[in-house]
Amino acid sequence: MPVTEQLPGRTVIIEGQERLYFSGTSYLGIHKNPEFQQLLMEGIRRYGTHYGSSRASNLQVDVFDKAEKLLADMTGAKAALTLSSGFLAGQAAIRTLDQEQTFLYAPEAHPAVWRHTTDGWHGDYSSWVLALPAAVAAAPTKKLVIVTNSLDPLLAKKYKFDWVDHLPEEKDIILLIDDSHGLGIIGQHGAGIYPAIASRLKPHIKLIVVSSLGKAYGIPGGVVLGDNEFVDQLKKSAFFTAGSPASAAHLYAFLHAQKLYDTSRQQLFNNVVYFQQQIKESNLFHYFDTYPVFYTPENGLATMLETQCLLSSFPYPDPDSHAITRIVISSLHTMEDIDTLSLLINRYAEYTA
Repeated sequence: MPVTEQLPGRTVIIEGQERLYFSGTSYLGIHKNPEFQQLLMEGIRRYGTHYGSSRASNLQVDVFDKAEKLLADMTGAKAALTLSSGFLAGQAAIRTLDQEQTFLYAPEAHPAVWRHTTDGWHGDYSSWVLALPAAVAAAPTKKLVIVTNSLDPLLAKKYKFDWVDHLPEEKDIILLIDDSHGLGIIGQHGAGIYPAIASRLKPHIKLIVVSSLGKAYGIPGGVVLGDNEFVDQLKKSAFFTAGSPASAAHLYAFLHAQKLYDTSRQQLFNNVVYFQQQIKESNLFHYFDTYPVFYTPENGLATMLETQCLLSSFPYPDPDSHAITRIVISSLHTMEDIDTLSLLINRYAEYTA
């Protein structure tokens, strides 16, 4: 397994050799953006490196409320709450909801929103959708929580949510969506899945979205989006009162980096479209819209390209699983990077034809 002494950007140094890097989840490349780094330094000078207290204390720090208001406004949620990680955000939401409701899990739901290890089953999403109305109707409780990801970032599949229109109205349903790989990228101005789903829900369905801020936004933290009632519940939980908050310095940078995010998002989309044009004849990949992940069942591609390009290719979700091979485009890549990658892919396609 390759080891590096510094975090990768558009390239990575492995054993003294520079390779193009097409992996990871820093889709907007914010972690390597000099302007964002400058904003982060300003945040550190203002707030220090860490706020060593509870957000429930008798001293309140302004940046948390400001960042949460912005996240709510951006997504159309009534309220938002930040926590120290996306995983904690997911667990805070799911544990707060765990009050004798029936839980129905979609295939591949992220471990951040599991209640038990058995919740992480694998299967066909389309088949699950077809069976869902009957499963909801047969649930032993009136209150249910349906848990799903917003999309499949591993196999690069877009989920359709028209199934929410057909859920039985005699049940009180909470729809909890993990949007960690969508927030900041999908939707208008990167608003994620929240506005698209909220606009179509009937009164008997309540929406909660949880997400990491560490993917597109480059922030070590997480967020829960929902209504005021649920966010107030979270603020009374130990996940909020006893857990460390998100980094105040990073949230300061987030507040002041919106134009950077917009610019990086547009560059990402340009890169993705350019790459799609380069590989459209190869038939090696599964991808959708302008999403920056390209899945291929050809695991040999990663091995053949590894001396020049490092792709995402490793067993998932556990060491005994089959490898999942993907190409991840970021806003950091240049057209020349994509040309190099495309040339190698086309050679591989010819070699294996």
